[in-house]
Amino acid sequence: MAVPKRKMSRSNTRHRRAQWKAAAPVLVRCPRCRDPKLPHVACPTCGTYNRRQVIEPA
Repeated sequence: MAVPKRKMSRSNTRHRRAQWKAAAPVLVRCPRCRDPKLPHVACPTCGTYNRRQVIEPA
């Protein structure tokens, strides 16, 4: 198991952590109800996927 030989400085630690960014989820419009939804996922509002009814709407 690799073990660091020296302590990493605060500057290097913070510089590395600065690259950890949260990305906003990509949303697309449902072709049936026009509500925003995640791509490749059934619409939670109307329950359609690929223009077919796959689940009962909540």
